[in-house]
Formats: sequence, structure tokens, C-alpha cells
Amino acid sequence: MSMADGEDIDEFYLRYYVGHKGKFGHEFLEFEFRPDGKLRYANNSNYKNDTMIRKEIFLTQAALKECRRIMKEDDNNWPEPDRVGRQELEIVMGNEHISFTTSKIGSLMDVHTSNDPDGLRIFYYLVQDLKCFVFSLISLHFKIKPI
Repeated sequence: MSMADGEDIDEFYLRYYVGHKGKFGHEFLEFEFRPDGKLRYANNSNYKNDTMIRKEIFLTQAALKECRRIMKEDDNNWPEPDRVGRQELEIVMGNEHISFTTSKIGSLMDVHTSNDPDGLRIFYYLVQDLKCFVFSLISLHFKIKPI
């Protein structure tokens, strides 16, 4: 892929998942940015018999470029996924492939009391930014209000 101004874009893929299995079944939110520019979004909650929401849109190179601003953290000292749930962030950019896995983060207190508060804080805010970005793109195209 290449941008209109001639800047080359390496292969880029990003997937984020957060979820748990509980009394309402497998509840999760997942989205992925694919190399072909497609954004895939899924939100599954069986609470009060909700149905799964699935959306797909194609993004411009400018939107994809905005997603590419991470890669330097390490999840070795982050909390392991537990019964409360798990989060996964996978990124492929060019020849680099990284994957982060940690427990669900309920609040910034969880971040501050972890073994790697600085790294986990960067992850926490990155995930918040990605969610806002995805929800904005989805609502722009489909006029839905994310939960």
C-alpha cells in the first residue's frame, strides 16, 4: 500500500478483544483493522437478551495511519487474565508482530497497583483512545450509539 503523498505504508493489522465468560455467556467487544483497510467490529452481550452487533467499514489511509502509533511496551509484568476477564491487543506492522494480554482493567487504581504501572497506563489510555476512535467511525457510518 502507499499513501497519495508517496509515503509507503507497511502491512498493518490491529486486533483488540476484551471479554469474559459469565452467567450471561461469552460477552465481549472486539474490533480489528485489517491490511485491506477494513474495520470489523463486534459487540456481544446476552444481558437482557441483547443480540450481537456486527459492523464492517472501509477506512482511508489517513485513518489507518492514525492507528499505527504504538509498539514499544512489554506485558511481562502486567496482571494475567483471570475470571473477571481478559484483554488482548495484537498488532502487525511490517515485519514486527506484537501481542499484549492482560486482565480486564476496572479502573486506574488497577493500573496504579500493578507491577508495571507506567506500561499498563500507556496500554490503558491507548485502548481508551482506540475504542473512542472505533466508536466514532462506527457511529459516523451507521448512526448507532455504542455501549
